[in-house]
Amino acid sequence: MSVTAASSGDPPAILRGWFDSAHRDSSRSAYYGPAYTPLEGRGTRSIARRGLLVEFDPQQASAFEDDSTVCICVGEPRFAGAELARLAAAETSAAACHALYADCGAEFAGGLRGAFALVVIDAAKGEAVLAVDRFSVKTLCYSVEDGRIAFSDRADSVPLERSRELDPQALFEYLYFHVIPAPRTVFQGVERLRAGHTLELADGRRRVIRHWRPIFEERHRQPLEELKREFRSLVEDAVRREAAGRRVGCFLSGGTDSSTVAGMLGRVTGRPPATFSIGFDAEGYDEMGYARIAARHFGTEHHEHYITPADLVEGIPRVATWYDQPFGNSSAVPALVCATLAREAGLDKLLAGDGGDELFGGNARYATQRLLEAYSCVPGPVRGGLIEPVLLGVRPLGQIPLARKAAGYVRQARLRMPQRLNAYNLLLRLGVEEVLAPDFLRSIDQEEPDRAQRAVWDEAGGVAFINRMLAYDWKYTLADNDLPKVCGTAALAGIEVGFPLLAHELVDFSLRLEPELKLKRLKLRYFFKEALRGFLPDEVIGKKKHGFGLPFGVWLASHAGLRALAHASLASLDGRGIVKPGFLESLLTKRLPEHPAYYGEMVWVLLVLEQWLAARAPRFAVK
Repeated sequence: MSVTAASSGDPPAILRGWFDSAHRDSSRSAYYGPAYTPLEGRGTRSIARRGLLVEFDPQQASAFEDDSTVCICVGEPRFAGAELARLAAAETSAAACHALYADCGAEFAGGLRGAFALVVIDAAKGEAVLAVDRFSVKTLCYSVEDGRIAFSDRADSVPLERSRELDPQALFEYLYFHVIPAPRTVFQGVERLRAGHTLELADGRRRVIRHWRPIFEERHRQPLEELKREFRSLVEDAVRREAAGRRVGCFLSGGTDSSTVAGMLGRVTGRPPATFSIGFDAEGYDEMGYARIAARHFGTEHHEHYITPADLVEGIPRVATWYDQPFGNSSAVPALVCATLAREAGLDKLLAGDGGDELFGGNARYATQRLLEAYSCVPGPVRGGLIEPVLLGVRPLGQIPLARKAAGYVRQARLRMPQRLNAYNLLLRLGVEEVLAPDFLRSIDQEEPDRAQRAVWDEAGGVAFINRMLAYDWKYTLADNDLPKVCGTAALAGIEVGFPLLAHELVDFSLRLEPELKLKRLKLRYFFKEALRGFLPDEVIGKKKHGFGLPFGVWLASHAGLRALAHASLASLDGRGIVKPGFLESLLTKRLPEHPAYYGEMVWVLLVLEQWLAARAPRFAVK
């Protein structure tokens, strides 16, 4: 099985442009600005005017222009009003978006549904507006300086007049999160627009607007059977919409989300859906059995591939260098293999089940954190005067297993959210000062990730605990991690991807679902499973979530080629001044053999970082 992508060369941008909002050189009638290498791609279009240049791929973006305005739309937004929907069907999505902008101004994106990235440039007003969808399925990056804005769908394609310097803080956050959360990017002065946000540049000043803010209706009451019928209808409609006009299949991990999408795809198309699964020949990692159960249950045309260490040796460099910045999600290579299977089967779109956990309470940490949160209900005098002095202050108790476990519970429960979510953060557990070089540490702010996470946690306001966790995950798990993984690897394979469980209507449905229907005591995604009981196989409903976990650390010990790739990459990284001298050798020779699965994740993160740096910034080193 090959993981070679459909295209070769540097990853292509869909959209790139530059605009001077002040029109500083009014004597020129044509474009002026930074020198460009034209976008690569068949049939690339450009719009050039005084103080403006926009280039885009017309196969993936639509355009509207009149005497004063240019609008570029990536994706296929849906419109709430019938008139705008007709305009989009008769002309282009960009034309309908321009009409909405003309009526509503810079906050127009709040009225859109679906996945989109939009750029509107109004030369008459000297205004530029950039917007992305609720979960940033489609992305926009930008740089603003002296009234000029440069933008692209990729951070590495934003047209800059200055040299492209890496941001040490972004590299630290990559090591912390294994991705670089928006709005930061790996490049100094380049930002990624956060999900559900709009950037307005007017009169030389920029303003970031949150055009979508989730409002949880926690007191909404509706009969359970009525909710179930509505939910199943919404899922079916969402899958039908995503499948329309495409040769379509779906990922199938054997979990409830992907199995639901597979079953609904067969229902709406009236034929056996094509499904694609990845397995691992390693104990404790393979879930192919559940995928086969779902495939048999729904009668799918099932395709399987078992990932091997050789697939990783081939796939890691391709995936690592495809992204516009370091991206360390270790399931990216399996996702690429799955997407490549679908492309080779003749499909042009895959449906993914991402979003079900984060809308309906399916991640195991939700139950864990609810259990820890219960400690806050114990009266303060009891906690501070009895429990903590006994469990944390009496050394002999640490020798008793049950007491040791209780003390660990108290230590975690004392941490406030969302700091508590970092209790198992790999970088923090290893020790920041033990991992990172002193000069690198002096160039970064170690507290910034904590401040950013607290700000996101606080945005949800005074809603139920489970809903605050979901809203937090909509950024850090979906928008910053899982969706870029699936979208990036699908693009590398040359295939489209859709997320029916993130449909506007399903998101709104989840917002008015009672908190206890998402997490009933410690039962994960209670409503989701009950609503689909009888539709999904019982084995799938009862299974624990796993997904495409990767036995990377285990394979490092047994596969010479994979081990050689890891050792060579980490040796190269060792000379960049990011990691403390001696740490990498200790990681590979001491820690990894002790716990391959756990420490293998850190090897993966560092390996991917070096692969990206070697391809994109080979001379980078901390000075």
